[in-house]
Amino acid sequence: MRLWHKDLIDVLPRQQLLAQWRELCSIYSKEDRHILINFIYDYPPNHFYTYSLLVIDEMRKRGYKISESSYKRFTDYFQNRKFKKINIQTLYNNKMNDRYLYQCYHNLQEKYDCNSIKEFEWALIENKLKEKITVTEK
Repeated sequence: MRLWHKDLIDVLPRQQLLAQWRELCSIYSKEDRHILINFIYDYPPNHFYTYSLLVIDEMRKRGYKISESSYKRFTDYFQNRKFKKINIQTLYNNKMNDRYLYQCYHNLQEKYDCNSIKEFEWALIENKLKEKITVTEK
């Protein structure tokens, strides 16, 4: 289990984005604990809500269909809770930092090296990282 860095969601290859949705659904269903995602429980729930919306929005933007049953898990999980979407820049602010971005980048790089990510998908990821580095240096 892994939550990809928030800045990579819009360039995640199809396989990783859909797997991210499955992992979110797993958390909604059982509130799973796993060493790579335990940090979400250290933050107010509106962080997880906002992260989920980020993934849902990206899936919809790409035209991916979300099944009723999996969307129901999302709504059931957050039902009766009034969460407000938070600013993406502050989302998991102490976890989703540059170090975590590089960890996720290297994880994706390994997938690329093993031919699990296509050339054009990898170019999007690399460009996103270069863009992020340029913005941080300014």
